Amino acid sequence: MREFLQRTLIGVVVVGFFALLVWGALGAVEALWLALTVVVLWLSFHLYHIALLLRWLKHPGSERVPDGFGSWHMVFMTLYRQTRAQTQNKKKLTNVLERFISAGEAMPDGVVVLDEHDRIEWLNPSAVEHLGLNRKEDVGNQILNLIRQPNFHSYMGGDSFSQPLILRFVQPTERVLAIQLVPFDSTRKLLLSRDITQIERVQTVHRDFVANVSHELRTPLTVIGGFLETFADMDEPDVGMLKQFMPMMLDQTRRMQSLVEDLLTLSRLENSPKAVPNEKVNMDELLATLRVEAEGLSRGRHKVVFDHSSSRWLWGSAQELHSAFGNLVSNAIRYTPEGGTVTLAWRDCGEKGEKAVFSVSDTGIGIPREHIPRLTERFYRVDRGRSRGSGGTGLGLAIVKHVLARHHAKLEIASEADKGSTFSVVFGAERLAEAE
Repeated sequence: MREFLQRTLIGVVVVGFFALLVWGALGAVEALWLALTVVVLWLSFHLYHIALLLRWLKHPGSERVPDGFGSWHMVFMTLYRQTRAQTQNKKKLTNVLERFISAGEAMPDGVVVLDEHDRIEWLNPSAVEHLGLNRKEDVGNQILNLIRQPNFHSYMGGDSFSQPLILRFVQPTERVLAIQLVPFDSTRKLLLSRDITQIERVQTVHRDFVANVSHELRTPLTVIGGFLETFADMDEPDVGMLKQFMPMMLDQTRRMQSLVEDLLTLSRLENSPKAVPNEKVNMDELLATLRVEAEGLSRGRHKVVFDHSSSRWLWGSAQELHSAFGNLVSNAIRYTPEGGTVTLAWRDCGEKGEKAVFSVSDTGIGIPREHIPRLTERFYRVDRGRSRGSGGTGLGLAIVKHVLARHHAKLEIASEADKGSTFSVVFGAERLAEAE
């Protein structure tokens, strides 16, 4: 700008100097006309470049900056450099904004940007999924009109946002969210949402597990403790009472021992590597062992039928498969009344015999249909009183589920109340081995 004014001042001085020369040589009138003509040409020159500048200002851009002459060339070159620098800065800011938006779009947590009146300015797909919002229709609307839970309104109207708010939704799906409001400038706020449904379920399972274990252990400990207190209050032990109470104490001790062993087995299965030992399991020996165990548990009270029509062996862990199959056999014996039939079968299945199935069928009390999906849950019992009376720990089918998952096998349950049940374990071709 200073250089432009200097050049303009020099031009005025030069015009004045020539006018004085003409005045001295030709007279005052000729000098005046010369000065006037130069001034008009000079003004026309500037007006032309001013018109170029005004036209460029309507549609500015570095590629449209006009070429000027003289001092105006310097002005237009300055405009070109500034416009180009602004364009480059704008591209950088645009790239930064796009990266920020892309990061927000990819976040697993929901993000909602709110203005000073709690109106939605922007939200990411996770927020749409968590809060049931619409990216096209809900932008510009107040968040309080879209989420109508009273505790959320109280949270938004409070002064402290250091702790998240837990929101529970039932529709369209059951979901638990942790909501937290984070002010990030004088007017705007971020509303963050995190899906903690699975965490809540795990915590619920953990609480139920601890409660169930405590409950299962409390009864035998109470029984044993009561007997021991009775004996401690006696001056001299009563032999008849000892003979009466000792078998009960022994039975409760064995019950606790079975529960602890099943808990340890379940813990070992859950903490073991996903890959099972790749050993060949001799099904002939395993089935013979299961038959002996079934007859031992039955003690002649049931008819035990054995159907061994497949010659296939299995790849996997003999110890784990024995544990799973043994739980199915013991359940069948336990829940079948005296005189009933328990059938153990190992046979080929599938259209071309590409699969094999181990099944345990009984003519016992059966299972109502609504209970079948939950049978493999820890400590889940259809009839708690009958289960405890039969000596079950409530962990057998949970162990079966983990063993079969490790062997990529499938458990199928068919049952009808008061008629009996069939538990079938189906193994795919990748688990079958030829007998040696």
